[in-house]
Amino acid sequence: MQTIRPYSPAGREANAPSRPSRPVAERRDGEEPSYSFLGGSAGFVFYWLAFALPFVVYGANTLFFLLYTWPFFLTLMPVSVLAGIAISMLLRGHVLLTLLLSGAVVICLFWLLFSFLTGW
Repeated sequence: MQTIRPYSPAGREANAPSRPSRPVAERRDGEEPSYSFLGGSAGFVFYWLAFALPFVVYGANTLFFLLYTWPFFLTLMPVSVLAGIAISMLLRGHVLLTLLLSGAVVICLFWLLFSFLTGW
């Protein structure tokens, strides 16, 4: 005698899985890690480190210079964060290289503005 198995309306056996099983690596979603957070954080931290650099080089008299030019330096903060994000997105996961390039770019931007405003 032949055993009759129940079928679902889709034509499969009722106890069969609805989709074929895939390997674990393929089951994960295609999400990528957030590289922009690393770049934005690096740009923000290097902005404050670059902001301290003129104080280290020229001393407390830099404060009087910044008293009149603070809007220029304030505009460098979003530029630094965006530069860090752009570098991080381009390098996609190379953390050390992202930190080195973000630091170099932000410090060079800051020093370029400082040199431009002081008239050198």
